[in-house]
Amino acid sequence: MNRTWWKESVIYQIYPRSFHDTTGNGMGDIRGIINKLDYIKSLGVDIIWLCPVYESPNYDNGYDISNYKKISPRFGSEKDFDELLEQIHSRGLKLIMDLVVNHTSFHHHWFEESKKSKDNPYRNFYFWRKGKNGGPPNNWQSFFSGDAWTYDKTTDEYYLHLFTREQPDLNWENPAVREEVYKIMKFWLDKGVDGFRMDVISLISKLPKLPDTNTSNFDETIRRFYANGPKIHEYLKEMNQKVLSKYDIMTVGEGPGIDLENGPLYVEEERKELNMIFHFGHMFIDNGPGGKYDPVDVDLVTFKDVFNQWDEQLKNRGWGSIFLGNHDFSRMVSRFGNDTQYHRESAKLLATLLCTLRGTTYVYQGDEIGMTNVAFSSIEEYNDVETLNSWKAAKSRGENMDAFLKIVHRQSRDNARTPMQWNSEKEAGFTEGTPWLPLNQNYIDINVAKQEEDTNSILHYYRDIIAFRKQHPVLVYGDYESLDHENPQIYAYRRWNDNHEFIIIHNFSDSNAQWSYIEDTHLYTMVKTNSKNTLSLFELAPWQTKILKKN
Repeated sequence: MNRTWWKESVIYQIYPRSFHDTTGNGMGDIRGIINKLDYIKSLGVDIIWLCPVYESPNYDNGYDISNYKKISPRFGSEKDFDELLEQIHSRGLKLIMDLVVNHTSFHHHWFEESKKSKDNPYRNFYFWRKGKNGGPPNNWQSFFSGDAWTYDKTTDEYYLHLFTREQPDLNWENPAVREEVYKIMKFWLDKGVDGFRMDVISLISKLPKLPDTNTSNFDETIRRFYANGPKIHEYLKEMNQKVLSKYDIMTVGEGPGIDLENGPLYVEEERKELNMIFHFGHMFIDNGPGGKYDPVDVDLVTFKDVFNQWDEQLKNRGWGSIFLGNHDFSRMVSRFGNDTQYHRESAKLLATLLCTLRGTTYVYQGDEIGMTNVAFSSIEEYNDVETLNSWKAAKSRGENMDAFLKIVHRQSRDNARTPMQWNSEKEAGFTEGTPWLPLNQNYIDINVAKQEEDTNSILHYYRDIIAFRKQHPVLVYGDYESLDHENPQIYAYRRWNDNHEFIIIHNFSDSNAQWSYIEDTHLYTMVKTNSKNTLSLFELAPWQTKILKKN
């Protein structure tokens, strides 16, 4: 196992518009991040992943980019960005940027030219097709509901967009597109950024002739028709050869549709493509046949299966990403923990899970204080385009909208996007104005300032468990083995190398658990727990986690 800085790092993800506002306009900005760098450094993290701050009309909150080399005035200036990068580096931290190159904004210069005529030099930068039988070229649906095609009367053709109609998909078959992307990457790397998180990178190679999907299961459509196209690895190898290999950086690709069979191909070290991927085995785990707004219940054994299978696939081939939340999913303590009666315990348990599995650890802003899902009282308070489109689609199907609002409470991406809760003052110290998205009103109880003063807080525990991971490289590089796998209440595993061995036990339930799997109990000593409960060594209180060291 090659040791590298990005394997040993803990990454902190910032969603800039919700982090900290210094202008009073209600939207977070780059200066707000600069002001909080000492706080970020205090967590013990090593790398900041910054969600898009590029110029954008913001139909999808910055993931629709109109100019890849310009900072959006909403967030600040080029000078502000340069200062941010300098201040990050001066603290010994690194910065990775979002690279969003499956699609652009429909206001990007390339697309505005592309739609002018069929013989425009930029026409082939995107997917333009004639309609079929009076409708779109095929039956593909957008990730955000509705057809994945929009008609443009200028040339009497449709263009492809796997996301919103304001996000036309780039045609990577065109070498000119790839060269433009590589120029963008070099621009930022030459500025000194330390790598990229690559948005939906598994989708950039499209199937020849763009055939109709033959399944109504949307996850299956993603896997079989949208992702892992025939040239994906050719493109990533070319990207690595022409750009990535020239810099000491890290890359992580977001991989909807990536599975256990093809996932390792993206990250095998000798293939020279990407360093890591985000697979979504555990993040799509509650998606029903109709996708995330058709949720199903899941059990702990299924959850464990995902981590076990991916670790097995990657252990001798590549490297994994360990995450439980980001800007696209519900808050992890609301989703995988108990955000009411055992809020503190379950948030700490999940932090322990993140820091003791094999792979690079990712922490999303606010999770370090246990921020929870929000339940806005009406759809008008929601901002997220995926949520709003899903609402419209449900309404058109005649669904019970009161019941659907409860699904929105559970599944909306806005759960993760409510502003960061800094203190218990007005607007949680996020802004002096009106926030772009309403705050979660539990900020009075859940905030950074309050937890700084409480040594038993979730925040203090995050600092502690991150430091613990760094003190024990076995938790980064050591072997992994799941224990008592079929246990529906306990997630336990062994991490070891030639010199050290730990057993980590998590009680994922609201009741006490007696774990009798280990016979030689006298060989182990507890070195860390998230609870002051004084139960015997192999008994756990609700949502208790224990790290045991072999004597």
